[in-house]
Amino acid sequence: MPATSLRSRDIPEGENRSRGLTSAEAAARLAEYGENLLPAPAAPSLIVIFLRQFRSPLIYILLLAAAVSLMVSEAEDAIFIGVVLLANGIIGTMQEYSAGRAATALRQLEEPHATVIRNAQVQEIEARLLVPGDLVLLDAGGRVPADLLLVETNDLLCDESLLTGESLPVRKRIPLPDASAENLTAGKAFAGTLVTRGRAKGIVTATGLSTGIGKIAAEIGKESVSQPPLMIRLARFSNVIAWTVGIASLVLIAVGLSRGLAWSDLFLMSVGLAVSAIPEGLPIAISIALAISMRRMARQNVIVRRMPAVESLGSCTMIATDKTGTLTLNELTVTDIRLPDGTDLLLDAGMDLDACDIRGCDMTPAEARNRAARLLKAASLPNEGSLKQDADGWKGVGDTVDVALLAAARKAGLKQDAVADDYPLIARIPYEPDLKYAASFHRKGDHVRVFVKGSAEVLIDMADRMDVGKAIVPIDRETLLRQKEEMAERGLRVLAFAEGEVRATAENELLGNNHLVDLVFLGLAGMQDPIRPEVPQAIHDCHAAGVEVAMVTGDDPRTAAAIAAQAGLQFRPDQITTGEDVRKAEEAGSDSLDELTRRARIYARVAPAQKLAIVLSLARTGHFVAVTGDGVNDAPALKHAHVGVAMGRKGTEVAKESADIVVTDDNFASIVTGIREGRTAYSNIRKVILMLTATGAAEMLLFLLAIPLGLPMPLLPVQLLWLNLVTNGIQDVALAGEKPEGDELKRPPRRPKEPIFDRLMIRRIILSTLVIGIGGFAVFYWLLQQGYEVSEARNMLLLLFVMFENVQTFTCRSERRSVFSLSFFGNPLLILTVIMAQVLHISAMYLPWFRDTLDLAPISLAEWAVMLLAASSILVVTELDKWRCRKNA
Repeated sequence: MPATSLRSRDIPEGENRSRGLTSAEAAARLAEYGENLLPAPAAPSLIVIFLRQFRSPLIYILLLAAAVSLMVSEAEDAIFIGVVLLANGIIGTMQEYSAGRAATALRQLEEPHATVIRNAQVQEIEARLLVPGDLVLLDAGGRVPADLLLVETNDLLCDESLLTGESLPVRKRIPLPDASAENLTAGKAFAGTLVTRGRAKGIVTATGLSTGIGKIAAEIGKESVSQPPLMIRLARFSNVIAWTVGIASLVLIAVGLSRGLAWSDLFLMSVGLAVSAIPEGLPIAISIALAISMRRMARQNVIVRRMPAVESLGSCTMIATDKTGTLTLNELTVTDIRLPDGTDLLLDAGMDLDACDIRGCDMTPAEARNRAARLLKAASLPNEGSLKQDADGWKGVGDTVDVALLAAARKAGLKQDAVADDYPLIARIPYEPDLKYAASFHRKGDHVRVFVKGSAEVLIDMADRMDVGKAIVPIDRETLLRQKEEMAERGLRVLAFAEGEVRATAENELLGNNHLVDLVFLGLAGMQDPIRPEVPQAIHDCHAAGVEVAMVTGDDPRTAAAIAAQAGLQFRPDQITTGEDVRKAEEAGSDSLDELTRRARIYARVAPAQKLAIVLSLARTGHFVAVTGDGVNDAPALKHAHVGVAMGRKGTEVAKESADIVVTDDNFASIVTGIREGRTAYSNIRKVILMLTATGAAEMLLFLLAIPLGLPMPLLPVQLLWLNLVTNGIQDVALAGEKPEGDELKRPPRRPKEPIFDRLMIRRIILSTLVIGIGGFAVFYWLLQQGYEVSEARNMLLLLFVMFENVQTFTCRSERRSVFSLSFFGNPLLILTVIMAQVLHISAMYLPWFRDTLDLAPISLAEWAVMLLAASSILVVTELDKWRCRKNA
């Protein structure tokens, strides 16, 4: 039964709000509403996964060719095609099946629990057993297990960045009966969000698919509207091949019939030519090219969940990236300190708190650390957070601001326990939004010291002096306020700090707000969710590779712009837009939204549904879009983009399930690695297509010249099948494993509408086809004129075509670079396969069964020399064309 939500009239009142549900009530509601789970995607069977590997027009053509071969008793070629398709299906099946099992294992590792009150007792139960009406207890550090209506709160802050993209925690409070929509939202806690501070009780109002996360899960369950670029291009390629082969075969049959050739001979010839022209080795070569890139990417902590995504990332022209957790560390961190005398101190953003530097201009690290320590002592004492170290590093519990301040204090050498021992706590004033500060009173010898943190404006008014290093001087409020504004303009969240001594008080007098006077202002600390160290270089590499980067975030525009500038994004002020602008554009229609996305590069205050709309709009405007993210709010866009890239370390399972690629170390720079490998894979696929298509077209041209001009059939059908097996059976696989050429990130991305048969490919295919086809025809004609028997001429022509196509394999190692500039042993498998093909054909010339079946015979050394000279012509012509391309580049 599907999970659903609780109506407001069903929320228990009075005693039930403190006693919770009874076990009987909970059981009844569990039967009614179902478990508090998001439905796991139905795992397809191995048979279904296997059959899915054959959903391709090219494979349909190959299956037809295999069927025709069987019909005309040419079982050898049908078997070969079948083996190729079977191998391709097995590779794809194993990859998809293993990825699915890994995802299932990840889901099973996470078994969340919830603390509830049932039968008037506090219990811990599995979160899946929560039902609407349950009374749930929340504590700092835990995740909200379901959507809750809060009935009690105690200084509650929730990090909702995984849902909204907003990096700052949201303060929660009990909603009033007639509250506005905004206040009602503040009175709810949402499933999957993190409690960063305080405690609360809440009534479960929604479970499973009815929660905010559940609605997003329902969206990502829909079929993706974007197809991988490789699949789009291959579909077009398959159509071109199918039409070309069909028309050429019909022409040959018509001409042959006009010359009185037998139907059976023409049919066998057409089958042989069709099988030769159709690159049946292409599917497995594509799989191998993608698999090799997948292994290379895995070594760089990039896991590809769906094989075509390798090339999709290389094809992307736009990366729409999340900010929180993707460009940034998703850890609020103190990065800047401004002392009252204007001194700036910089703190490293790393979480190795015992090995971080504090730097200041014209001072030693020790001096900088000492000057920071006094301010940070005032940050660590009025603080309710805590830091703990385990095998995985430092972990913070409590409000993110408190944790960030404790981490900064630790960097300055102030250990929380040691400072607390030196300054025993007497009283505390907790932070309240209305107060805008927090304070704590501590015993120090015979005196009481007070330390305050909070809003700069409030603390500047409390203080009458300020610390300028070597002296305490009267406060300069205008200067301090100006310093605060300068830091805020850089996108920093600014807090101020002050300390003082409490004057003698009457016995039993309570310490409170009235004692916060005549304080010494210590300075300002700027906090931010810092940019990942590798991000600026990675974005620079993206720009150099011609890939645009847009940032989509829930943060406010000023913060988004500051982070984008630090990350190295290229944008103008008029390219910053907001979710409100997106909403208005959506209401005006898709054309208006497309006009907005053509211009905008920074999207701030964006809702999850809007992120998906932005991605789809970018695709409509001609981009191949890669989306990065780690939160639940990113999942729909990850699912429906051309390629979705999820952060694996801190990313949610929903995001990782929706993505095609998972970056296991959350390193944005890994995306650049993926782009390079994707471009390498596509380049190798093009090399294979060039080799296979040019040789097949050359064989077509040979027959189109010979038969209309009255010459005998240049090659027998069985010889065509042998040629196809020897020259296209293994070399294409080796060519698919060619190493990167080194300039993949120096070239602009391919245009989204660019077909596989672009101008360069068409010219190179035409040149190769003309050289091989006309050259083969000329040699065949010359041999007949020299008095060779038809069988002898065919024997030498078949050898020539084997040599032609082996030389062609080497010329295809690069589309632009000379074959002589490439390392000869850079692809040893290619050398081995070419040698094997040549040796196999030579062996067939001497082995009786092959010699008789294929009508072959040995030839003289002089004839070998002529064939070798003719075959080298393809190398000369191709090298001249590459030289021309480099010259005109």
